[in-house]
Amino acid sequence: MKYRIKRHDGIEDSVTFEVFENYDDAYDFLEEIYGDLCCSDADYEDRPYYEIIELR
Repeated sequence: MKYRIKRHDGIEDSVTFEVFENYDDAYDFLEEIYGDLCCSDADYEDRPYYEIIELR
Protein backbone atom coordinates (compact mmCIF):
# COMPACT_ATOMS: atom_id res chain seq x y z
CA MET A 1 0.00 0.00 0.00
CA LYS A 2 1.03 3.58 -0.60
CA TYR A 3 -0.10 6.61 1.34
CA ARG A 4 -0.44 10.29 0.70
CA ILE A 5 -1.15 13.32 2.84
CA LYS A 6 -4.23 15.30 1.84
CA ARG A 7 -5.37 18.75 2.89
CA HIS A 8 -8.99 19.06 3.94
CA ASP A 9 -9.42 22.20 1.87
CA GLY A 10 -8.27 20.34 -1.26
CA ILE A 11 -5.30 22.60 -1.98
CA GLU A 12 -2.11 20.93 -3.18
CA ASP A 13 1.15 22.00 -1.56
CA SER A 14 4.63 20.63 -0.84
CA VAL A 15 3.25 18.33 1.87
CA THR A 16 0.56 16.78 -0.33
CA PHE A 17 3.02 16.14 -3.15
CA GLU A 18 4.82 13.33 -1.28
CA VAL A 19 3.90 9.64 -1.60
CA PHE A 20 4.88 7.26 1.21
CA GLU A 21 5.45 3.50 1.26
CA ASN A 22 3.65 3.09 4.59
CA TYR A 23 1.42 4.95 7.03
CA ASP A 24 4.16 5.37 9.62
CA ASP A 25 6.41 7.24 7.19
CA ALA A 26 3.60 9.66 6.37
CA TYR A 27 2.85 10.13 10.06
CA ASP A 28 6.52 10.79 10.83
CA PHE A 29 6.63 13.37 8.03
CA LEU A 30 3.69 15.26 9.56
CA GLU A 31 5.23 14.91 13.01
CA GLU A 32 8.34 16.71 11.76
CA ILE A 33 6.18 19.61 10.63
CA TYR A 34 3.75 19.85 13.57
CA GLY A 35 5.62 18.06 16.36
CA ASP A 36 6.87 21.28 17.93
CA LEU A 37 3.39 22.74 18.37
CA CYS A 38 1.65 22.47 21.68
CA CYS A 39 -2.13 22.47 21.79
CA SER A 40 -2.21 25.54 24.01
CA ASP A 41 -0.04 27.73 21.77
CA ALA A 42 -1.15 26.53 18.35
CA ASP A 43 -3.14 28.83 16.11
CA TYR A 44 -4.97 26.23 14.04
CA GLU A 45 -6.75 28.84 11.93
CA ASP A 46 -3.42 29.72 10.30
CA ARG A 47 -2.45 26.09 9.56
CA PRO A 48 -4.09 23.70 7.13
CA TYR A 49 -5.55 20.45 8.42
CA TYR A 50 -4.02 17.31 6.90
CA GLU A 51 -5.04 13.68 6.90
CA ILE A 52 -3.23 10.55 5.71
CA ILE A 53 -5.06 8.62 3.02
CA GLU A 54 -4.43 5.24 1.44
CA LEU A 55 -3.90 5.24 -2.33
CA ARG A 56 -5.66 2.53 -4.29
